[in-house]
Amino acid sequence: MTSSPAFPRVHIATDHAGMELSAHLVQHLSAKGYEVVDHGPKAYDAQDDYPSFCINAALAVVADQQAGVHALGIVLGGSGNGEQIAANKVKGVRAALAWNHSTAVLAREHNDANVVAVGGRQHTVEEATGLIEAFLSEPFSNDERHVRRIGKIAAYETTGEVIE
Repeated sequence: MTSSPAFPRVHIATDHAGMELSAHLVQHLSAKGYEVVDHGPKAYDAQDDYPSFCINAALAVVADQQAGVHALGIVLGGSGNGEQIAANKVKGVRAALAWNHSTAVLAREHNDANVVAVGGRQHTVEEATGLIEAFLSEPFSNDERHVRRIGKIAAYETTGEVIE
């Protein structure tokens, strides 16, 4: 199955604390029609180093988007904070930590976030699934003020210049 405007390709990564949620989401989203690419880890390791998994998922999102493929990412952890930080180190990624329905929706609607971070220890599987579904289904508003602001962030990311 290939991604479509209604169903983006989804790149997912986690640390050990999000493995149960990740496995659920891979199955759940695949059943809904999403093409899900799992960036790991493949086995539980309480000492795992999540940055490589999250960075690889974020790199895949950017590569897909640059190739014209509709793609979004999900990074999971105990809190989601470290995973969000790791993903945000990838040029072209705007990763947002979602902790309620509103933050999940606004991340897409106002910030055109292309990766969502969720804390697996902060929510039930059902709550986290709802946050992910809200994020994946919300389109970017394309409102001029949001486009302008995202452009300023991208300009800083590429040139180091702060635009007033």
